[in-house]
Amino acid sequence: MTDSIPKKPLKKGSLVFVDKKSFIKSIEVLASDNDLPNYVFEGPGEILSVKEEYAQVRWRRPVPDVWLKLEHLKEYIQ
Repeated sequence: MTDSIPKKPLKKGSLVFVDKKSFIKSIEVLASDNDLPNYVFEGPGEILSVKEEYAQVRWRRPVPDVWLKLEHLKEYIQ
């Protein structure tokens, strides 16, 4: 029954986290640090901007914003 509910697209202001399984299997992991901090997998980060298939994410920490593929992000539910 829940399969018929359309998935809500991620957009500016959405709270997200990085899906570890999806990210580790991607080609993007080759261009990234192998030891990502846990907070990116735990969330929440806030999407500041979306351009094509990428989102700019700001974490609630004193770290720079990052651009990540939307397919590696999942909605953060409290």
